[in-house]
Amino acid sequence: MENLESRYLGHCKRHKVLPNPTILSSLSKAECQKPFQRRSTLVIVLDNVKDADFSPLIDMINAMSSCDVDAVDILNQSPCILNEDQVLSLMCAANQNLRTVSLQDLPFTKRFLRYLFRSGLCCQVLKLSSSSLQKLDMVGSFMQLRKLNLDFCTSLTTLHKDCFSHMPNLMHLSMCETRIANLWTTSVAVSKLPSLVELRFQNCLCCQDTGPCTGYSSDKFGLQSFRDESDVQDEYDDGLNEGLNVLPARKKYISHHPSPICFERHYRDFLIASLPRLEVLDNLPIRRKDKKLAQVVYSTYFEYLPYKRHTEKSISCILHNREIASRGTPFQAPFKSKQSFPHRNNQHSFSRSLCAAKLGASPWPLLHSLSNISCIPNEESRRFRPRQFEYHPSDSSLMAFGTLDGEVVVINHENGKNLAYMPPLQARNSILGLCWLKKYPSKVLAGSDNGMLRLYDISNNSPKSADSCYDGDFTTSDKFEQLTSVHINSTDELLLVSGYTRNIAMYDMVAGKRLQLFSNLHEEPINVAKFSNLSPYMFATSSFDHDVKMWDIRQRMDRPCYTATSSRGNVMVCFSPDDHYLLVSAVDNEVKQLLSVDGRLHTDFGIASSGSAHNYTRSYYMNGRDYIISGSSDEHVVRICCAQTGRRLRDVYFEGRGSDKAMFVQSLRSDPFRPFNMSILASYAQSNSKCEIIKVNLLSSSEDSEEDPYVQQSCPSFSLGG
Repeated sequence: MENLESRYLGHCKRHKVLPNPTILSSLSKAECQKPFQRRSTLVIVLDNVKDADFSPLIDMINAMSSCDVDAVDILNQSPCILNEDQVLSLMCAANQNLRTVSLQDLPFTKRFLRYLFRSGLCCQVLKLSSSSLQKLDMVGSFMQLRKLNLDFCTSLTTLHKDCFSHMPNLMHLSMCETRIANLWTTSVAVSKLPSLVELRFQNCLCCQDTGPCTGYSSDKFGLQSFRDESDVQDEYDDGLNEGLNVLPARKKYISHHPSPICFERHYRDFLIASLPRLEVLDNLPIRRKDKKLAQVVYSTYFEYLPYKRHTEKSISCILHNREIASRGTPFQAPFKSKQSFPHRNNQHSFSRSLCAAKLGASPWPLLHSLSNISCIPNEESRRFRPRQFEYHPSDSSLMAFGTLDGEVVVINHENGKNLAYMPPLQARNSILGLCWLKKYPSKVLAGSDNGMLRLYDISNNSPKSADSCYDGDFTTSDKFEQLTSVHINSTDELLLVSGYTRNIAMYDMVAGKRLQLFSNLHEEPINVAKFSNLSPYMFATSSFDHDVKMWDIRQRMDRPCYTATSSRGNVMVCFSPDDHYLLVSAVDNEVKQLLSVDGRLHTDFGIASSGSAHNYTRSYYMNGRDYIISGSSDEHVVRICCAQTGRRLRDVYFEGRGSDKAMFVQSLRSDPFRPFNMSILASYAQSNSKCEIIKVNLLSSSEDSEEDPYVQQSCPSFSLGG
């Protein structure tokens, strides 16, 4: 019977190809294993394999039987360029005998990866490193896979919700030095691996491969420190681990090749609590005490489901219970008072339960872009450059946005159609301030960076343009130079204008004239001035001088009602819908909620700093005053926190397509009519003038809408979030 070498030489002769010495050596080693070992393995090293060498090799492997070799390993050990189709054919030929596939530092295209992930492999170990891999979509069959190593896939940001659904035997997963960042999508995707015992997003400095660190002390008094060491030490200091803080650390964990997810606060505790079957994380074993501590930390800093729901329920079950409650039962005793049967509270409870069920079903939210809009009927859509936007206060379908070119556009954001278009006046100045009137819902005020103020009436006008309410500007001689924000009080009588100065101007909305200029209210420029939602006399200001001040125009303006101070310059302040609280956002993720009555601290949201002095943070309320959303100008994530407890509910990551991948949060607003809906004004890092408005629906999954042509056409991709 011919041995492997003889057969390979025969195939080379048939293809008129010279035998490859590396392949001959591998065949010889496999033959030598047979007399001395129970199993023989053919190791194919691709480094020195040329295109012409593949055909005879593939033919030989196709003709092999289980008696020839027990396993085939396909490896590359140094960067090289290979024919993708030939490599795929080789793996397909050896598929049933594959044991290890290691393809690292190879310039494979998205086409190769897509085919590989969708067709699947029968190997037990897969090591893959590619800069082309951006979204992990391994939906093919990987039933025999025990170990998956995706280290140094430096463009990998997104995990498809079903990317691990066909890997029932996967035990070890490593993704060091990827761009994975979202705790929620990651934990949900990884939780679908029933056999997973080890996970890595960073490795111990002394550990090159998976497995518990050999230098780790398992002494019952040994504690380990890791990437989020300072956060865990905070828990020890707070006594959350019941006295373990007095124990000395036995081993210093030195992180190597961390992915961005490792820098999230309480990262380790979050994953340990979310993945109870995990035994090793980042080369460190997970002990019983680690799991207990992780549960305490998770319940302290994270919200599993909205509104403190602890368990997931199906939507059909919730609707069924509501139906039963609305009908009543023959055995139900009549209620005697509202206190014994709070019908209104029950309705709120059902609504909140539905939100929890929908949001818990998938942490991959649905996103839409609103930048491509038709201005005039029968005209092709054009791409605007939005700079500011506001939802309509009473019409759930309307939104206004101003552009960098001085245009004001009113759209139906539900269908993306334009309702009114106001062209720029005179020179093209960016619209930095927008405010809808409450009593006159057809009117919207716009302020541009040159200080020009204009009130538009969108009723009874063609989509081409809208008229000014007062047939002109407010008062051109009283322009508020360097304008950055405008806000109208609750009765539509007074207007506050602030800008990059220490002054604030107040206008009479009825007369269209400036009433007063309040000078030197702060030591540095005032970023925002906001009237309260209910009182027409109270307003708050925030400044880069670190102070937030409350003012009452019925009193003398020589001093504020009170002053609250942040540790950094303040970017944003706003009232809660009921005016009970002030939400203050300072530079680099310092977000706090104050009692509006006296400025005392109510909630510190504890968002980690990025270290950038130019990371301008803005935060708003969502779902009334229940949650807050926060985003910053140097980050591509929006964080959602419970306004009462500060616990994090979800993070939403997003990025652009193609070459314009880096996107950052310039502004954001919550939808006042739809729970867990918001819009984000995102800017592109590679173009200061390229922006778009992205609608986010946390209660619908993008994974269920991938075939939607509107989403495919205009929606950026996102990592996750939640």
